[in-house]
Amino acid sequence: MFTRRKILRIIHCADIHLDSKMQTNLSKEKAKERKNELLITFSDMVDYALKNDVKVILIAGDLFDTVNIARKVKNKVRDLIISTPEIDFIYLKGNHDNNNFLEDMELIPENLKMFNDEWTEYKYDNVVIAGVELNSKNSSTIYEKLSLDSNTINIVTLHGQESKANVKDKTEIINLKKLKNKNIDYLALGHIHSYKKEKLDARGVYCYSGCLEGRGFDECGGKGFVLLNIDNEKKEIASEFIPFTKRTLHEIHIDITGISNTKEIEKKLDRSLEDIPEKDLVKVVIEGQKEIDTEIDLDYLLKKYGSFYFIKMNDDTRVKINYEDYKNDISLKGEFIRMVIDEKMEEKEMKEIIEAGIKALSGDEVD
Repeated sequence: MFTRRKILRIIHCADIHLDSKMQTNLSKEKAKERKNELLITFSDMVDYALKNDVKVILIAGDLFDTVNIARKVKNKVRDLIISTPEIDFIYLKGNHDNNNFLEDMELIPENLKMFNDEWTEYKYDNVVIAGVELNSKNSSTIYEKLSLDSNTINIVTLHGQESKANVKDKTEIINLKKLKNKNIDYLALGHIHSYKKEKLDARGVYCYSGCLEGRGFDECGGKGFVLLNIDNEKKEIASEFIPFTKRTLHEIHIDITGISNTKEIEKKLDRSLEDIPEKDLVKVVIEGQKEIDTEIDLDYLLKKYGSFYFIKMNDDTRVKINYEDYKNDISLKGEFIRMVIDEKMEEKEMKEIIEAGIKALSGDEVD
């Protein structure tokens, strides 16, 4: 008779940063909306876990963004855990987290399991999930104290920056070299906000799940979590990154070298932005060399592409100036450029002054 092999499913997530202010780029209204979306995405991930027979949600640090968490956010997370007894939430605090989330609970739910500053293990049949919170007292000794059975499937959870060497006085540094040959099958990490998976040693891998939602333009690209399918019989772990963000952040670079007007820039922008959903957030960086008379109307461009949830544009172009062209130019523009050149200043400063002066002489606004 055919019997189905038992598969244990675990979600590895991290750096959710609930209650993040989100005000760096956004208006007050949109910042509030995005703050709520962080919580909704976390809740949706729990729904995904329920629908896909996930037994454990492993949170590798920074569930919250600050030590001062809004009560309503803590209550929603608590209620979500309590209302989902089918799933164990194993929570490792990160450098943004603190204990007041637990202090507000009269009774800690049975399905909320925590780590502390000593190695702690949770066992599911033949699968062991171990973790420790790094601090200044234990960061140099945790590696020697980690002892795992070679016959079990071992998942280790840490929060910090990967390193392949010793780094003194850094409590959030994870020395990968010292974790090799420790019988680790999957090293679940938090702290880096982009997905990354690489070999740890001949037996295991290490993986950063990244964050669930990008919050700024240093967190562009696909975000989500990692789904682990663990086959106890074969002693194998299959991992898959699951994209799960509500809105993706994009940084687009446009080189306008050789382009002389805003209309030509528009055509290039049209091609670069056509596949980006309007629900997303976009940063456009206009770069390259431009002629001294090239017009870049950022206000116009922002208005034209304003259908995105959020868009910003940076003009990082450099002015191309052929000084020989102005040696004998009898116009007011030529006189001005020769005067600036004669001041013998640094190239960058000289170009900025010339560009501002040309704008003023042309009747344009000067930033």
